[in-house]
Amino acid sequence: MYLVTVLGNFLIILTIISDSHLHTPMYFFLSSLSFLDIGFTSTTVPKMLVNIQAQRKDISYIGCFTQVYFLMVFALLEGFLLTVMAYDLFVAICHPLHYMVIMNPRLCGLLVLMCWFTIVSLSYGTGLCIYLSYTVTNSSHSNSITSVMYTMVTPILNPIIYRLRNKDVKGALGRLLSRAAPGL
Repeated sequence: MYLVTVLGNFLIILTIISDSHLHTPMYFFLSSLSFLDIGFTSTTVPKMLVNIQAQRKDISYIGCFTQVYFLMVFALLEGFLLTVMAYDLFVAICHPLHYMVIMNPRLCGLLVLMCWFTIVSLSYGTGLCIYLSYTVTNSSHSNSITSVMYTMVTPILNPIIYRLRNKDVKGALGRLLSRAAPGL
């Protein structure tokens, strides 16, 4: 699952970079989302795989702190990005003739600042709920399932949901793959 997540998201980034038709704000945001999914998954999964292989469950304090820090950073950045993508899509659909005027750098910065407080509140709220539920139920099995769903399933589905259902990305991906393997 980890390799599929990393390779799928990397393929999306490569496709968007290599096709000039996809050099628009929406596809920039989509490639950024792919980059964040790679970073988010790579924060915890490699250590988890090492622990599974070695039949250990330990992590150093510094390693744990680093994982939590980067996990929160990538989660917050993804929240920001999804919010900006939603607004970008709203403007493109509802105000297509004013799109370039509305989506100016000043407004985008203001949106990110407003989203920061919302995402921080949601992230701390979710973390608090998980912490409180752990102290009440103390079920490591259900926490493990929740962790895998959060760190593996979402990033593996994001390329399918956000990018591969888009006909422009499909076409660009087809062109990229045909250039990479002309004899196939």
